[in-house]
Amino acid sequence: SVRLAESLGLPLVRVQHHLAHAVATATEHHLRGRHVAMVLDGHGHGADGGNWGGELLEIEVCRWRRAGHLSPLMLAGGDKAARTPWRMAVGALFAAGRGDLVGGLFPAMKDAQTLLAMLEGGMKVANTTSMGRLFDAAAAIAGTRMVQTFEGQAAMEFEALAGETDALAGGWTLQDGVLDFMPLLVHLAERRLKGADAASLFHATLIDGLALWAVAECRKLAISQIVLSGGCLQNRRLATGLQAKLAEAGLNALLPQVLPANDGGLSLGQAAYARMIIEHDPSQIEEP
Repeated sequence: SVRLAESLGLPLVRVQHHLAHAVATATEHHLRGRHVAMVLDGHGHGADGGNWGGELLEIEVCRWRRAGHLSPLMLAGGDKAARTPWRMAVGALFAAGRGDLVGGLFPAMKDAQTLLAMLEGGMKVANTTSMGRLFDAAAAIAGTRMVQTFEGQAAMEFEALAGETDALAGGWTLQDGVLDFMPLLVHLAERRLKGADAASLFHATLIDGLALWAVAECRKLAISQIVLSGGCLQNRRLATGLQAKLAEAGLNALLPQVLPANDGGLSLGQAAYARMIIEHDPSQIEEP
């Protein structure tokens, strides 16, 4: 983008990935006032240089802040972790202090034991707040998908298995804006829940935890509207369940309707935010 702007002699406006997701949906609904946005996706570079993907943002015209995020998961194996959900599962269980569960979950996978040993030996790994990678970890723990050939495969297969059930009490923790579903992952691993049982419990608990997270932030800011966006909102069970749960709490949750929730809608968010910058805060424009 920088090189293109320089070659064309055009000014540059930088728009953070998850902010663009949020603004795209807000623009579709003609929402310009102060609001909260929950962005759930697979990966995007964060404003701090980290790997983001489960974010709660407060937005007002061309100013925004990260109000909360999902608790980071280990990207055990770096980029490989996005293609091999079992790596996300091993990393999560190690971080939870339950590496002892790995052998029982993946008895025929020597690579899983090798990775666990490397983590126990102090191997340095990156972290991510990605909702997509949380889905990967759960799908692997449930035996649904160990290796995926395209982005979101594990999550899509896990969604297809899910039915109706009650959420797991104590399946998450929320502290200082950080939402942690590690108790849910450990429960799935301890009980060896598989297939539909695991997928149903995972989705129900996810929806309840995310709703509580959003309601807490919106009430703190006295805001009644929230934008939901990001590739994970293509999961219809998650999207409609979360919207309904938020409505019960008196919040108007706005979902993508015309444009896709994934990166296909990013360009609108980027263009809309750039226009707001030009109109309200030209100091953020980088001249060629």
